[in-house]
Amino acid sequence: MSQSKLLIIGPSWVGDMVMAQSLFKTILNQSPNTSIDVIAPEWSLALTKRMPEVNKGIVSPIKHGELGIMKHFYLAEWIRPNKYDRAIIMTRSWKAALIPWFAGIPVRTGYRGEMRYFLINDMRTMDTKILDQTVKRFVALDSLSNQLPVIEPPSLTVSSDNITIIIKRLNLNLNKPIMAIMPGAEYGPAKQWPSDYFAEVVQTYLSKDWNVCILGSQKDSQVALEIKALLHENYNSLYDLTGKTTLLDAIDLLSLANIALTNDSGLMHVAAAVDTPLLALYGPTSPEFTPPLTKKAKVMRKTDGYIKDRQGLGRNGYHESLLKLTPQEVLNELEAFIEEN
Repeated sequence: MSQSKLLIIGPSWVGDMVMAQSLFKTILNQSPNTSIDVIAPEWSLALTKRMPEVNKGIVSPIKHGELGIMKHFYLAEWIRPNKYDRAIIMTRSWKAALIPWFAGIPVRTGYRGEMRYFLINDMRTMDTKILDQTVKRFVALDSLSNQLPVIEPPSLTVSSDNITIIIKRLNLNLNKPIMAIMPGAEYGPAKQWPSDYFAEVVQTYLSKDWNVCILGSQKDSQVALEIKALLHENYNSLYDLTGKTTLLDAIDLLSLANIALTNDSGLMHVAAAVDTPLLALYGPTSPEFTPPLTKKAKVMRKTDGYIKDRQGLGRNGYHESLLKLTPQEVLNELEAFIEEN
């Protein structure tokens, strides 16, 4: 049987790209002779290096918010010789559909959205009652019936060689248990548990002689500084790695952690995809819509349902529901969860 070539225009956000692996798994389960290439921004594309389902990742040169018509055209001309049989456009903007159209890919699948009728010729409609989770919406893009296939959760691979390098670089004592703290979130304070609350948890586990690793991007460095400023002393077993590791490093570090404490964020989905037990703290976003896709997760939330307005109106821009979620409640849940695992 000849190989089918599929191009996927992938998501820009880290969490969405992790969940996209469930689509890639579905495609290969249904059509094992498919070769999958993915186009996405560099920051989310890195994840595909840990997805064995992906043949090749292609960096999108278009910046967030940029029109970039000619950049789309030039990239399309560059990939045209690959002669893809089909494209799946995961995002709903009309710009996302330009490259497959420019490249002359005969079948272009995507959801209805942003007046892109002539760009998409395999148009799908979204029944939000059935497709009530992001991962279901992704997987349904490869379903030809109303019946969703069994959704396989993401499972990122881990590099033992890179783990060895990281342990040596950090001088990480593996005789101590490791807690990973992910205090950042893309939407800012409205999705973040307060830094002083995180500090109480960090202080407690450092006092118990745990390693604590604070993970995140450069944008999360300020939150990490706020946490460290509230600690009683400097600890050799505290590692502030915000902005100091690659996304691939974060994957491998999270695979070492005994537990992760996290906001609803991209790294939450990464932790889930390497089977790390995690406690996820949700505020205005919905754990029903974008849950961590693992059986080793617990969710804490002080509000119900989907909240359209995600402004943080509490102190320092935090969401009121996250302010109500006290450090003692989280510490109690962590202690019970660690005993279970």
